[in-house]
Amino acid sequence: MSNLPNCPECKSTYTYEDRGLLICPECGFEWSPGEEASGQEEFVVRDANGTVLVDGDSVTVIKDLKVKGSSSALKIGTKVKNIRLVEGDHNIDCKIDGFGAMKLKSEFVKKNG
Repeated sequence: MSNLPNCPECKSTYTYEDRGLLICPECGFEWSPGEEASGQEEFVVRDANGTVLVDGDSVTVIKDLKVKGSSSALKIGTKVKNIRLVEGDHNIDCKIDGFGAMKLKSEFVKKNG
């Protein structure tokens, strides 16, 4: 049995390590192993419903979006797989079939269950 620290958010004892991060399966909080002592603000991206998104999630577009430089629009219900989270105004980096690489705002997507 490993001696991993409890989750700093919900105090759960069921934390596990994945790719250098500690993760809480109960509340979804992720942090670096040395971070709990520093009190550093965590980079968190939430979808339109407030659900926390993580790298590799699949999301669905909830609103028709105009695509800059294209005559077509990204339609409601478009599914996007394997997203990558980045800091900035458009905080989702992804590839969409028929459109290619693009950045989306998390407020216009919802996480697929």
